[in-house]
Amino acid sequence: MKNPSSKTSKGFTLIELLVAMAITTIIITILVSITGLSLDTWNRSRSQISASRQGKAMIDSMTRDFESMIIRKGNKFEWLYAKSTPPTESPNNNTYASPNAADLVFFSAATDRYNGNIGNTEADPDTGDAGEDKGGDVSTIAYQLKYKNPIGSGGSSPDAFKTFVLYRKIINPDVTFTDTLGIPFTENGIDLLTKAQNAVSDSPTGNEIDSSSNFICENVYQFTTTFHVEVTKADGTLTTAPIRLGEGGSDIFKIGGGQLQMDTVPSGIDINEVKAGRLTAVEISLTVLTNFGLKQMKNRDTIDDLDDFIAENSYQFSKLIPVPGG
Repeated sequence: MKNPSSKTSKGFTLIELLVAMAITTIIITILVSITGLSLDTWNRSRSQISASRQGKAMIDSMTRDFESMIIRKGNKFEWLYAKSTPPTESPNNNTYASPNAADLVFFSAATDRYNGNIGNTEADPDTGDAGEDKGGDVSTIAYQLKYKNPIGSGGSSPDAFKTFVLYRKIINPDVTFTDTLGIPFTENGIDLLTKAQNAVSDSPTGNEIDSSSNFICENVYQFTTTFHVEVTKADGTLTTAPIRLGEGGSDIFKIGGGQLQMDTVPSGIDINEVKAGRLTAVEISLTVLTNFGLKQMKNRDTIDDLDDFIAENSYQFSKLIPVPGG
């Protein structure tokens, strides 16, 4: 009698399983690395786009306001106030302070006065309320940079949502006429900033320049304002004196009637000649941090080379804005 042939079932050996697991582990590791790299690249690109938008928003806003700036000669009133005032707070317990910024207040024929309803003078037939436009075109514009939470106190973690925030307050012509126009131009008297801070605006959250409704953009680490003044020299020649506000420049720049005031002028230029000069342009230079850069500032106790870090994690924007009839 023949014995029936026995059939043996084959499976994976231990070595084959170990090899398969090793290959799978390598593939997963590669996929995780690629995914992490892709996410990091995506986050950085998104942060870069956000920074670019913030910079463009600020440049566009200041360009519109300065291009329609109003200065009247033949009087002793103050028409522009600019003082170097970097934010007093900064990330990580004031470890990374902003090096430069300014409080700016001036007059402009702003296109967004009366909430953009220019020419709307008709009274509401139902309520009898007057139209938005109450006449006049001279508005007060105030800019200020602060390190704070742009939307509120932040609850139990007030520092978590803080950032460098640029604010713009617009005071409509009717209030401008009663509250900020006609301030005497004096070196130590009440300045435009005080008046602009107290003047009533359409802001529903208060009159302060840094109220949440005046928010323009965030992550503006610093901005530098340079006033270009046309100067007539003693020999009758014309030259342009750049008056830089803040770092290495003048702490204050004011225009009153036909006179300019500043603390410092470039070497080789007589300060009295500059005071009798004419403002022809304003140059705005700003540094906008990426979200990644701001996060690192908050999380890192020390940054070895802050200048290199800022250069790597921010974008710089600048524009020279001609101004009318300074």
